[in-house]
Amino acid sequence: MGSPQKAEHAAYFFKTGKGQYGEGDRFIGCTVPETRSIAKTYRNMSFDEIEKLLDDEMHECRLCGLILLVEQFKKADAEKQKSIFDFYCDHIHAVNNWDLVDLSAPYIVGEWLFDKNRTVLYDLAAGRSLWKERISVVSTLAFIRKNDFADTLQLSVQFFDHRHDLMHKACGWMLREVGKRNEPVLTEFLDQYYRQMPRTMLRYAIERFSPEKRIEYMKR
Repeated sequence: MGSPQKAEHAAYFFKTGKGQYGEGDRFIGCTVPETRSIAKTYRNMSFDEIEKLLDDEMHECRLCGLILLVEQFKKADAEKQKSIFDFYCDHIHAVNNWDLVDLSAPYIVGEWLFDKNRTVLYDLAAGRSLWKERISVVSTLAFIRKNDFADTLQLSVQFFDHRHDLMHKACGWMLREVGKRNEPVLTEFLDQYYRQMPRTMLRYAIERFSPEKRIEYMKR
C-alpha cells in the first residue's frame, strides 16, 4: 500500500527536516484508512507483535500498532485495559508525532485515568519532551467528554510559556472542546487568562465563538 509520492508529501507535512519536530521520521506512504484496514485484519495481535510495530522506524507501522492498542482497549475488561495502559506507557517513545499522540492518548491514557489518580499526566507534562507534554493535555479529551474540565484548564495554564506552537494548538483545541460542552467555563477561563495566553492558543480556543466575540478577545 506504500506510495513514494505520498511518502514524500507526508515527510514534508510532518516536518521531518533537520531541526524540525519530526526530524528523521520515515514514511511508507500509506494512508490512515489503509492503515486502519490492516489493523482491523490483525485486531487480536499480541503485545510481542505490536511491540515490533511500535519499534519500527516507519511512521505508519507505529501508527498501526497504536491503532491496534486503541481498538483492543475499547473491548477489554479492566485487567486487560490496565495491561494496555502499562504497555503504552512502556513504549511511549513510539508516540513521537502529533498524529500518533492524538489518535491514541485520549483513548488509552485518558480513558484509563478518568476515575483514577492523574499524577501521571503531570509527570508527563514535566518531562520536557514535546510528545509527552502533548500526551498529557490531549489525554484530557476523555475527561472533557465526561464534563470534567479541571485538568485541561490546569495543564493549559502550565503550558502558557511553552516554546512550541504544537502545544499551544493542542491546549487551544482542548479548551475549544471544553467550550463546546460548557461555554461559561471557557469564558470564565478566558476572561482570567486571555492576556497571558499565547495568541495561537487563544485563537484555537475561541474558534466556535461568534465573529464579534472572537474579534473582541483578540483585540483586548
